[in-house]
Amino acid sequence: MLTLAWPWLLILLPLPLIIRRKPTVLTGGQLNLPGVAGYANSAATVTTGKRPWLLWCLWCLLVLAIARPQWLGEPIELPTKGRDLMVAVDLSGSMQIEDMVLDGKTVDRFSVIQKVVSDFIERRKGDRIGLILFGDNAYLQAPLTQDRRSVAQYLQEAQIGLVGKQTDIGDAIALAVKRFDRMEKSNRVLILLTDGSNNTGTIMPDQATEIAAKRGVTIYTIGLGADVMERRTLFGIERVNPSADLDEAQLKRIADKTHGRYFRARNPKDLDAIYQEIDKLEPISRDALSYRPQSELFYWPLGLALLLVLLQAIVSMLPASREYGRNA
Repeated sequence: MLTLAWPWLLILLPLPLIIRRKPTVLTGGQLNLPGVAGYANSAATVTTGKRPWLLWCLWCLLVLAIARPQWLGEPIELPTKGRDLMVAVDLSGSMQIEDMVLDGKTVDRFSVIQKVVSDFIERRKGDRIGLILFGDNAYLQAPLTQDRRSVAQYLQEAQIGLVGKQTDIGDAIALAVKRFDRMEKSNRVLILLTDGSNNTGTIMPDQATEIAAKRGVTIYTIGLGADVMERRTLFGIERVNPSADLDEAQLKRIADKTHGRYFRARNPKDLDAIYQEIDKLEPISRDALSYRPQSELFYWPLGLALLLVLLQAIVSMLPASREYGRNA
């Protein structure tokens, strides 16, 4: 079905007629501005020239374009069963440590999260996904939605240190609980990915976990980072533990208190284990919803207006070319 997003803008169609009316003649002195009178005469000549219909067509096409014509497709039924999953991703400075291997290349931790979590989001057909980014503070990047493509895009556009260099796990949990409180029927599942320990924030993780447990939020925690990493020094190759700051005991407590599970992800394959765990959750029933896909069509009248302008320019140049040929 063809429709207009802003049909009220069609009231602009008679605007040229209103502007074209002659102003009231004032008695008394007149202020003469050099060049203005000539411009006005030229405009009047164009308006009342041999092709006034062309100007009207251009104006109508432009008004139609800004009214945003759209094509609405057939209604599409959304799944009536699914899960509500909120994903909280750590963007602290330690996420830039390059101790992970992806497709045979050594990459930083956040690159692995972007790849694996994006694949995870793509598989969640029928589920509602939300995205929280946390560093010095926790921010809601995407509310619970079935638009998986947008959520994955937000994750791809995120940058390490975007919300600070520290790790605020407590506020991330509290923010997820607050969002779930708005849902009457929900699985209330939070997937929290971090590579460190809580070192900032107004709410301690244990306090936020107690609130989450009372509100029925299940938290799956994921500790990210390799156990061993080799680096070159002046004295040769040194083996270090890049995950020394990871507080696994705290992440286990969070998962146990909320009837979730803790996962240790030393490589991308370890992250795949959470897929099977989430699939075991029983989907909840929702009210039947549908949406109609829409396609913007404003570029058609806009392109036609541009074509008319180009044709008018070409036609206007023809007499001048003929006159030039005769004189030559």
